[in-house]
Order: sequence, then C-alpha cells, then structure tokens
Amino acid sequence: MTSKMTRRKAVSLFAQSLLASPILAAASKAQGSNAVNAAPDDRKPGGAQPLASVYVVLWLDTEDYMLPASDDAAKRIADFLTRQGIRATFKIVGEKARVLERRHRKDVINALSLHEIGYHSNTHSQHPTPAEYESELDWEQGAEEFDRRERPGFDDLGRIFGRWPTCYGQPGSSWAPQAYRTLKEWGIHVYLDDGGQVQLEGKPFFYGGLLNIFHVDAGKQLQENREWSNLEETKAKFKALYEQMSAQEPGGLVSFMYHPTQFVSKMFWDVANFLEGANPGPAEWKPEAEKSAAEREQAFAYFEGLIPYMKSFPGVRFITASEAYTLYQDAAQGRAFDTEEIAGIANKVSADITFQIEGHYALSASEVFALLNGFVCEFARQQTVKAVRLEGTPYGPSQAANSEMLPQGGLAVAWEQFLRTAADVHGILARRQQIPNVVWFGSKAVTPESYLLALADATRSLISKGQPPALVTVLPAQLAAGQWVAKDSISLWHWRPFPKDFHSAHLMELARLQAWTIKPAILSS
Repeated sequence: MTSKMTRRKAVSLFAQSLLASPILAAASKAQGSNAVNAAPDDRKPGGAQPLASVYVVLWLDTEDYMLPASDDAAKRIADFLTRQGIRATFKIVGEKARVLERRHRKDVINALSLHEIGYHSNTHSQHPTPAEYESELDWEQGAEEFDRRERPGFDDLGRIFGRWPTCYGQPGSSWAPQAYRTLKEWGIHVYLDDGGQVQLEGKPFFYGGLLNIFHVDAGKQLQENREWSNLEETKAKFKALYEQMSAQEPGGLVSFMYHPTQFVSKMFWDVANFLEGANPGPAEWKPEAEKSAAEREQAFAYFEGLIPYMKSFPGVRFITASEAYTLYQDAAQGRAFDTEEIAGIANKVSADITFQIEGHYALSASEVFALLNGFVCEFARQQTVKAVRLEGTPYGPSQAANSEMLPQGGLAVAWEQFLRTAADVHGILARRQQIPNVVWFGSKAVTPESYLLALADATRSLISKGQPPALVTVLPAQLAAGQWVAKDSISLWHWRPFPKDFHSAHLMELARLQAWTIKPAILSS
C-alpha cells in the first residue's frame, strides 16, 4: 500500500499541479467565456431569467489504444470544446496515454491538457479487470491490489500530462468498492462514472469518502442514437431538463459522457479484442472497423450542434470534476458540533441506521458513529464537552457481523463497561479510520449498528441529565442505508468484455458494508 509519506506527497503535488500548471492556467483563461451565457428569448422558460444555475459535467472516456483514428477524434473534440470556452473532463486510460506518447502525438496530449484529466484505469479491458481481480479479495487485500495494478497508469498520466488526475471512473461495469480507499489515499476526491452498483435517488452523493457523480439520472436522456440522428430530440430533452432544474434554487447537475472512439469506429475496440473474457497478447491486438467519412461527420455534427445549444441557455455552466467537488463541498468536514447539535444528532438515531441531513450539511452513519463516540469519550475525560469536531469519514466494516448475537430483550451493560468499550472503539477509529466489524462489551460482542443505537441513548442521557445512566441497554438495529446498494445479479455487471455470467455477491456485500459512508451531496446555493 502507498506509504503515508507518499500519500501526503501525492496530495500536495495534486494541489500544486492545479495551481501551477501553465497549461491549466491557459485553459482557465480560455474558460472565462463559459460562466453564464445569454440565450435567445425564445429559449428562456416563460421569457424569464432562471432562478438557479444548471451545472453540466461533460466527461469523455478516452480509452481506445488500438485505433489511431481515435487519437484524432479525441483531439478534435478537445479542440472544439476549447474554442467554445468549455473545459471537459477527459478520463484517460494509462495505456492510452502511453500509446499517445509512443506515437509521438504531442498534439493530442497538448489538446487534452487544456481540459481536466481524470483516470480510467491502467489497461481498461485487459483481463483481469478491476471487478474480476477484486471479486475474491477482502477489503484490505482489495485496496492493496488496486494500488498494485492501477497505480502505474495513474503515475503515467501524472508524468505525461504534467499533473495528477482529479477523478476516477471504472472501465465498463468493472466496479469494486475496495478501490475507494486507495483512490482517497492517492488524493482523488471524485468518483465520476455511471453504473448500477450504488446510487442515492439519482443525484450526486458521498460514498467511501469521495464525491460520487455516479448513477446521476439527469443526463441519461441526452445520449445519441445509433445513427447520431436524434439531435433535435436531444435538444428538446435538454430544454425540458433545464427548465425543471433552473426553476428552483439551488439548481442541479447534469452528467453525461462520450467515448471519442465512438465518433470514428463501428464497434468498441475492447469488444473486438477482449470479448467475454478473451485476453490476447499485444501481438494479436487488432483495431476495430472504422466508420465511413460520412458517418464520422454525422457523429461530430451531433456533438458540435448539441454542446453550443446547451451552452446558450442562461445559467448553464459547464464544470469539471474538481469544480463539482468545490460546488458540493462537504460542509460537515472540519465542523465543530456543539452540545446542542450533538443532542440533535443523537435524537435522530433510530434502529434503522442511516445518514442524517441538517440544513446545508449531511452526516453519514459512520460520521454519526464517530461524533457520538467522541462525545462520550470526551465526557468521560472532562465531565463537560464544548464541541466535537468531525475529521474524516470512517469507512464501513470490512466484514458483516452476525446480527443475532444479542440475547432476547437486549444486552444490559454497566456504565463503567460501556466507557471502556467506547475508549476501545475510539482507538479503532483513530488507528484504522473504520467502523469495527463487531463491538465488544467484555466477552459479549454486538453489531456496530446496535452499538450506535446504544451510543445515541447514552449521549441523550448525558446531555439531558448531566450524568451517565447506571445501565445502557443494547438493542437490535440494522443498516437501513444499505438500501442504496444494489443486490447482486448478472444484469448488474452487464459488460461485454466480462466472462459470460460474471457477477459477484462478495463485491456487493462489501459495497453494502460501505453504505455506512453514504450521504447526500448538497449543492452550494
């Protein structure tokens, strides 16, 4: 696993690259015309100015390292967007970047560098892909293996483009929860992609400590048809989406994407080479069939017609992954919660453990767990607590506990034992930044859900009475936030490079445990 010193260096270099890159500075200057653009009156809903901004995250999975024409397609798209004063997020595969370097396509690298660079895995569809190699690994092993296999591509993007990628998205449907821990250690703040594994009402959310622009409903309706002939229909869909989002503060976010190779090829490059688990060596790789000149121009005409139309609406802002992270900044992090706020948090805890929303910030179940445990420990030391500060989001457990460990009627725990357990849990949180798999009261183990429910009860008693209860009763509880994680099925993993019938109940169980970290991302108004 990457050392702590290396992680700190990576985060520092990431911040420096955003501030100091001359290419990025030039792009930011070019973006000046992209703030709020006036539109013809007939495009304004009711002829009125919008009440709120509509933010558009446009991302391009730049991955085809077989077909040289895909290099030119990526350059044409990047150049067009730059002329429009729009910065997109190009999620680039490590091997694609290396191929551009070997082909001496500095012109393509320079064109993409005027935009934001994201990471899209090291080799994309070469087997085993992330979900495949993670499907048999636990939380810790999976994080280490993701680092081992994917870090080389991440480093190559940093070297070739002169700055670190700002986001990550998995190849195809090859999603794995263990990646989140490693990505955070690399200094990545945004998970930008699509899939069915986890979602929160079709809107951006925090999960695994990252902002997830993942399974966002707004934007799915903007995709091209097979012939790229539905431009007017897509414009109408965007107008309807815009009118809905701009009518009410704080507005909303649209996320949609393209693959540069789509504009020039008849089929995906990985289907031509890695279909259903096939894994030919480089000597056997073959480029996919290309579109005719007329078909290419039809595709580019669609794109080059849609983007200026979207841009023309007042209040529409195209943003990158890192700009989205700023707009959805987590207001709970670093916040000092006073006693009154802690009492309110404790009062909201029920046997159905989930996130909480309070005005302009939200708390995941794991953050609630950390805050209340910190309050109890601080009360035991000081007999008074002014505030508890939230520093980070603890990960969910690495393994599911037996939910039937409690005796019928619950477990009565003496206050002195409860405090010893709280201190032990505090040590686990500090050392591992993770919710424990089980919580021990002497020789009795309970689930972390049941412990949180008891923790809330103890906190309420301390605040309302100013003294601890003689006994704390530990009762059954469940992680209701797990409802936002999909159940395993073959259709969930639909992606043609996967072996036939690939699925992974294990990955989805790990994903459900990380629902301790899920909460809404709240857009700054």
